Amino acid sequence: MREIAIIGIGQTKVHEHWGLSIRELATDAIFTAQKDSGRKNFDALFVGNMLSGLIDQQNNLGAVIADWVGFKGEAVKIETACSSGASAFRAGIMAVASGEIDSAMVVGVEKMTDAAPTDVTSALATAADSDWELEQGVSFVGLNALIMRRYIHEFGWKHEDFAPFSLNSHANAAHNPNARLPFAISPKQYTNSAMISAPINLMDASPTGDGAAATLIVPLDSVRGNKRAIQILGSGAATDTLSVHSRKKPLFLQAAYLAAKRAYTQAGITYEDVDFFELHDAFSIMSALSLEACGFAVQGQGPRLGLDNEITPKGGRIPICTRGGLKARGHPVGATGMYQLVEAVQQLRGECGETQVENAKIGMTQNIGGSGASIITHILKVP
Repeated sequence: MREIAIIGIGQTKVHEHWGLSIRELATDAIFTAQKDSGRKNFDALFVGNMLSGLIDQQNNLGAVIADWVGFKGEAVKIETACSSGASAFRAGIMAVASGEIDSAMVVGVEKMTDAAPTDVTSALATAADSDWELEQGVSFVGLNALIMRRYIHEFGWKHEDFAPFSLNSHANAAHNPNARLPFAISPKQYTNSAMISAPINLMDASPTGDGAAATLIVPLDSVRGNKRAIQILGSGAATDTLSVHSRKKPLFLQAAYLAAKRAYTQAGITYEDVDFFELHDAFSIMSALSLEACGFAVQGQGPRLGLDNEITPKGGRIPICTRGGLKARGHPVGATGMYQLVEAVQQLRGECGETQVENAKIGMTQNIGGSGASIITHILKVP
């Protein structure tokens, strides 16, 4: 397998893009990535998306976007719920690393705000088990609330102990021009926020939105010496049961553990070598579970990292969500994994300004589909 790298990145602001269609959003990110790379062409197009068939009434999205950008080669859509972006990226990695193609454009895109909120909630719920969870009337946020409630009971935490995760994400998003919610919040705002599904309140949950993010993947040998090129060092993926109640350990993200372990092994590193972690904070409980599964905290102690100020870009032991994460950058579900990767490239290039992690050389991203059913981990490195 060939060593590979990201040479170009592009993204749109996560927003309510009333005037843009899903194909236009994707195209904006693709053209920006091409401009950033200095290359006009690519060999294949991989599209990460979850909801186009349910919300936009548009399937065959690979062909739709390829047509719009004037591309006539291979183009496919890949869907693994909220981890669709990272799954598309992994497909692009394998295609280029194998030598089958020499360049892959990967774009994650989602257009969510044109639909009514109730329709979006119903569409997002399809990431859960339709027979054993949805049939019982539980929503996606409801499932995460059940997980968080059990975690608090099992390990003795209080709801406010999760506040640092949200505070960190919002503080970082204030410096990200592409963030959906670019403002800081206070501990009081977190505590007094409206309850959605107890114990999850508004400040525990990420906002949806419209957005697209893209990367161009090429062989590393073709860009050696280019200071803007970032090496893809490791890629790991795993699945768990779709329904939470079927898991042997409902409070442990087994797929995250396996995906991270495989990525660490491929990269030849351990969690101790990671300088920052763009994790999937769709809900604050997922921040704690991801940190534990990936080795940064022992099980049941994830919130301690936030309380001890270990997750911030300035001086934190393991900075997370350095551009706002899902909580404040926003969560256009099928595009989220690609936003994480674009932001990791920005960190490793030293382009993050006020939220730049000093001397960042190795970064990790982790994208979660469902309530931990499909998880993909990537490790990037300054070559």
